[in-house]
Amino acid sequence: MGVKGLQYFLDSCFPEASVTVNLSDLARQHAAKRQQGCTTIANRPTLVVDGMACLRHWYSCKDWVCGGQWREYMNVLKTWVEAFTLAGIRLVFFFDGVVEEQKRPEWVKRRRRVNRDICKMFSHIKSHGGQPGRELFCLPSGLATFTRFALRSLGQEVFCSQQEADYEIASYSRQHGSMGILGQDSDFIIYDSAPYFSVAKLRINSLTTVLYDRQRFCQAIGLAVNQLPLLACLLGNDVVSEEQMQHIRKNAMAIYRKNNPAPHSGAPQGQMVLAVAQLVSSLWGREEEETVYIPQSLNLTDRQKELLKRGICSYLLPGQKALQCGHRTALFSAFEKYVSPQIVKDCREKHVAAEGFMVYGVVCEGVIECSNTLEDEEDAELLPQALVYKACRQHIYGLLLLLGRDGSPVDLPVIKEWFVYPGNSLKEPDMVHPVPVSLPCDRPSLDLLWFGSGPEVSALRLTSFLSIFDCQEFSELYGAVEDSLLAALCLVTYIVLQVQTLSLEDVDSYLSQAVCLRLKSLRELQHIELPFVSSRAVQLGSLYVRGLSHLLGANCASGCPLPSAALMPWHSFDGRLFHSKYLLAHGGTEKTVLLDNDSSCLSVFLHLREKLTETCRKRGRVLQSSPRCSAPEYSHKTAPGHRDRHTAWPSGSSEGWRERGETTGGSRPGGQWRERGEARGDPSEDENRERHFHPHPNYHGGAPQNVSCTRKQSRGRSHYSRGRQQLAPRWSHPPAPGT
Repeated sequence: MGVKGLQYFLDSCFPEASVTVNLSDLARQHAAKRQQGCTTIANRPTLVVDGMACLRHWYSCKDWVCGGQWREYMNVLKTWVEAFTLAGIRLVFFFDGVVEEQKRPEWVKRRRRVNRDICKMFSHIKSHGGQPGRELFCLPSGLATFTRFALRSLGQEVFCSQQEADYEIASYSRQHGSMGILGQDSDFIIYDSAPYFSVAKLRINSLTTVLYDRQRFCQAIGLAVNQLPLLACLLGNDVVSEEQMQHIRKNAMAIYRKNNPAPHSGAPQGQMVLAVAQLVSSLWGREEEETVYIPQSLNLTDRQKELLKRGICSYLLPGQKALQCGHRTALFSAFEKYVSPQIVKDCREKHVAAEGFMVYGVVCEGVIECSNTLEDEEDAELLPQALVYKACRQHIYGLLLLLGRDGSPVDLPVIKEWFVYPGNSLKEPDMVHPVPVSLPCDRPSLDLLWFGSGPEVSALRLTSFLSIFDCQEFSELYGAVEDSLLAALCLVTYIVLQVQTLSLEDVDSYLSQAVCLRLKSLRELQHIELPFVSSRAVQLGSLYVRGLSHLLGANCASGCPLPSAALMPWHSFDGRLFHSKYLLAHGGTEKTVLLDNDSSCLSVFLHLREKLTETCRKRGRVLQSSPRCSAPEYSHKTAPGHRDRHTAWPSGSSEGWRERGETTGGSRPGGQWRERGEARGDPSEDENRERHFHPHPNYHGGAPQNVSCTRKQSRGRSHYSRGRQQLAPRWSHPPAPGT
């Protein structure tokens, strides 16, 4: 959430409410006061962390457009956690687990805003051949999802919310007497809960940050703590928008300026907070009881009163007077009649403990959503990830809701999908039906799949997982190759089957990075340098990471035949490594060089590649070679005069790369670039059914068209180009699998 203008007021207009503190000192004081020397884990000073607010501060890696530097990110998280552990502070993390429907309009508004930034980002890449600055920074796809698993792997307590995460954070902190809340959301000063500390101002080396003092804030604006929810709603938040209470703020501002001709807070944002605070104070004084939350003298319509009531209720924690709030009701499953009570219970427990993915949204909510992905809406050859993985999700829904049923179309469940992709206006959800999964046995129940035991059930789980991606043949590889490589093979095969414009070079890029990553040290990955950035490779990187989250959802739905760790990106993907492999593969580099001159890696790569092409051939998908030109001519050089550290030509200069990268036979300069890059690392760190294909409307059969070296015009969808506010038409949805 967040109160409009309040964080600015706290930081810029009333610095007295912002106190620099040392969290180590506060932890010792908290322990001495409350625990009397007890040092058990349950009684250690606890800091409740808003995980979503921390993501931008945690992801400090150099690269973000290529799909994420996941192993480096894991190292950042480990260092961050260790700093608090050494100070004797217990951390409890909360992440958003749902988007409440009353917050959906604000969620949509934010997603559209990010989409505009993504358009600018791709424009920059295609013009300059490099990553833009932090002003266009966008979190790597799936960061929030995988961070939960990362923190759990580091031994941390992680919770996924079933309601608004801010509410659960404030409620948990109040109930458990936590030393504070670490986040960056002005709502935390409105809740009558634990002290609110700023993550934006946190210095991890010294554990110093800023405390926003709730009592000082109330004294400064002349309000009591129980009046803060009304102030927040009149200023505007995610429940009560600014527009809906604009007339009240306008009147409050007029009165304030009349009574304060020389206001001490000159900025309009500061004046607005003080003006509304004075209005709330004056209205409250006219009421007979100080506990009345919505003064009658506000003269609101019944609809406005109900809206304001909902907004105020969103701040009232258990044990506080709740205005007979009715929206914090007992949770129930959206599809109770399709699953057993034990399945519902298990879905909730795994969701809350951040152990599952996707299944809770499907079974208990009937809704799933996916935020922005780095996708180029001007690229007509690549389908948006939401449509690429739609068939996979339909099979996951089928596994969860149709398993053990007779297949009757009567009363078929439907899932509401809120997925962000180019052309989707997000005015309403996509309504998606589940599709049955073809299994060798006669309609097993989901309970058997999840809770059964024995080798037959284990085999059934693996078959279910592979069937979701139409890769049943790969069961013979289980145990013969690493789980992370089996997962990568399933994912790349699925992508090839769905995206008809993928080439052999794209497959080589995906598989070679998955195989080589296992032998790379963190130092080697950090020292990979790219001569330029390809916009197409950026989208393919994000497509892969989104696919990892679908692997995770399929694994959860299938009863977890694979360990979750095998599906984590830090074990199977690095954005810069993938990008380097993409440039080498499309530059014609020999396979031995592509696989780092490592014979064992080359052997594994060729084995996986053979399995992939064989499986695709059985389904009528024959891969073609379609090398892309390695370096377009940019309208601006990435860094004039700067020479790339691994090449003999300046960054952005396409001529030398073209001459060498497209040479056939013999030694490749791409290999020289790779070898030089590695030299900087530290070696010591060390049932089959016919498939019906539905190609993208712009695909005309055969191999994809080659791309000119010169900067290309937008193709295929140039008439879809939109202005700042106009949304492009939706991409056509491929038919459901098996139809």
